[in-house]
Amino acid sequence: MNLTLLILMSALFAADGHDHGASTQPKAPVVDEHDHDDHDEHDDHAEHTDEVKLSVAAVKLAGIRVEKAAKRAHTASFVAPARVSFNTDAMAHVGSVVRGRAVEIKVRVGDAVKTGDVLLIVESPELGKSQSEFLQRRTEAEVAAASVGPAKDSYDRAKQLFDESQGISLAEVQKRDVDYRAAVGAKATSEAAMNAAENELHLLGLSQADVVKLVETREIDPRYAVRAPIGGQVIEREITLGELVGPEKEKLMVLADTSVYWVLADVPEARLGEIGVGSKADLVLAALSGAAVAGEVSQVAAELDPNTRSARVRIVVENGNRKLKPGMFARATLYAAGAEAVLTIPDEAVQTTEGKPSVFVPVKGEANTFARREVTVGKSAGGYVPVIAGLEEGESLVVSGSFVLKAELGKSEATHDH
Repeated sequence: MNLTLLILMSALFAADGHDHGASTQPKAPVVDEHDHDDHDEHDDHAEHTDEVKLSVAAVKLAGIRVEKAAKRAHTASFVAPARVSFNTDAMAHVGSVVRGRAVEIKVRVGDAVKTGDVLLIVESPELGKSQSEFLQRRTEAEVAAASVGPAKDSYDRAKQLFDESQGISLAEVQKRDVDYRAAVGAKATSEAAMNAAENELHLLGLSQADVVKLVETREIDPRYAVRAPIGGQVIEREITLGELVGPEKEKLMVLADTSVYWVLADVPEARLGEIGVGSKADLVLAALSGAAVAGEVSQVAAELDPNTRSARVRIVVENGNRKLKPGMFARATLYAAGAEAVLTIPDEAVQTTEGKPSVFVPVKGEANTFARREVTVGKSAGGYVPVIAGLEEGESLVVSGSFVLKAELGKSEATHDH
């Protein structure tokens, strides 16, 4: 608490009308040991030595909040070093399936893209040649298909004439049959060549809609659009305008979904039995001023690092505010599986007074008055500490601002000692 707040609170405490200066009262005279009235006064005074009374304004200024003690799922926990990493299951290396030259680059590093967005344009003679080949093969298939009908009609007429009157030679009938079968074969061959040429276009990245458009317009377009396979952010760009590209180049750009990150924690061998897939985790990052981020274990490595005797544990973390960055160091608090409901209170509700853990509870019938009560607590986990003794479920206690009550109680006790 800073000096200004202490001065202001001291003034408020002084204004509440409560007498903390017991040492200014005249000393009680020596009385007979049978003087019961004086003993009753002393007992009543001792009864209030562990109480603090504040004004309404002081309670508000100190941020004192009262809640009822309740049972919560409480598990053992431990801390492990960790670092933030990209979710490699949501990353994409983008390349070009055609050879050519980059003539347009649509994005820069840091840009957000959606699935299907154009990232760059490649001008490819190879693509133009494949389109031309497809159109040629399609024309041949159309011609071959057109010759099948007349060949069949010619064969049918010859066969009918031969069967009815033998007005045509058998050799001619057989010749027309061969011509018809040849036309059918030529049609099948040309269609297979056309389909192969179309599949080549698909392998080069053209969609069915692109092929349909090519058929309709019969215009060759050697410009190939490299599109985003996933939505996310451009985190790497290894292409410059005019550069030659091709399938042999592993990546031109790298995209990553930055809405979900992995945090990789190194968990000691002795602790691995306490956690598993689905275990909860809290991550504290210095880069975020100590802010905690919730996560969940999605994978535990199948083997240990032989040098550190630890296993890599993957924690999935939502990055809704986009403040997390890969490479950030974190302190991961991992919680063991099998939580049970126990009476727990916030860590900040517990204050150490006279060397013992204590809490402050409201005094019944006395507004803004709080009494210190000793409690027995267990090991803290996740910002809460289990209460073993000294407090019952449903009892009210101060869960925020209790350090102010401790400070005021210490001032009061110091005054009474004098």
